[in-house]
Amino acid sequence: MFAALSSVAEERQEINWYLIRNEAYKVNLAASLYFAGLLIGNILFGQLSDKLGRKPVYLTGLFLDVIFGYVSAFAPNYDIFAMSRFFVGITNGGMSLVSFVLTQEYVGKSFWALTGSLTNLTFAVGIAIYALLGYYIREWRFLAFVSNSPGLFFLLLSFMLPESPRWLYSQGKTTEAENVLQYIALGNGKERLSVKLKQCTGAVKKDDSASGVRSLIKHPVLRWRTVILMYIWYVCSLVYYGLTLNAGELGGNLYLNVALSGLVEVPAFPLCMFFIEKSWSGRRKSTTAFLIFSGLACIFTMFLPENRGGFLFSPNILALYGKLTVSAAFNIVYIYTSELYPTVVR
Repeated sequence: MFAALSSVAEERQEINWYLIRNEAYKVNLAASLYFAGLLIGNILFGQLSDKLGRKPVYLTGLFLDVIFGYVSAFAPNYDIFAMSRFFVGITNGGMSLVSFVLTQEYVGKSFWALTGSLTNLTFAVGIAIYALLGYYIREWRFLAFVSNSPGLFFLLLSFMLPESPRWLYSQGKTTEAENVLQYIALGNGKERLSVKLKQCTGAVKKDDSASGVRSLIKHPVLRWRTVILMYIWYVCSLVYYGLTLNAGELGGNLYLNVALSGLVEVPAFPLCMFFIEKSWSGRRKSTTAFLIFSGLACIFTMFLPENRGGFLFSPNILALYGKLTVSAAFNIVYIYTSELYPTVVR
């Protein structure tokens, strides 16, 4: 959704602050600062959530995300706007990643594919809704204010969430983990269920030098697994956000293109859920196949003449097909990554 924000609002910022000639580069600089913050937030918040817990880091990130979102909406000049977008990237990127992990750790592994897909589905819905808002709200400050305001509602709801039972257990807080599991069981109608956990013998100590990021370097299996997954994440991010941000450059209506860019992701989630649960495809083969299809779609668009090729092979259709398939791959990578790592480094 925040990628869509950059796509729709760039022209309006240019008009508002007269970013022309020597200052024209600032139009895209704000979006670049957002993604730079996204990188920092993903690294920083992941480590903090391993040490301090999922819930407090998630709540802090969501709170700051809302605050800096409002700063973006009411920024008196470009410099403050650009810096606020940088901090929105840090908080939004980190908070989103921690919330995904927290959601996965609330349920058993057999439900990870479902909960992961439903969580990522909100990205697609958010992009489509934002395009609709952008069509009716043409003043970018008010648009930023309206699109940011639901964060307050979700912040209040999030206070009712329990801490991750898996994280509590990994920290040796067995009693707290039992209480959370009992709370979840009661919510599922299991009133008479008594939850008892064995004492965690491999609890992570605060001064454990092998925990966190160091574990990824120390253990050969985790090291190679991390290198491969980092490259896959890089490819998925590059294609996904590239196609999302480029929606405004495609022919036709800007708002329709952005909305379709989000809606086309919706069928990707049942598709990937179907394939990853099959023994003949699984996570790895499905990810590979979807990335190949997405890559081919993007490559073919380079060789199509403008306004030619028919409906099925138009640049717009191929771009949407590429967005659908890379979204499926991205969704699988989210789920696959959470399954390949232990709780202490997830």
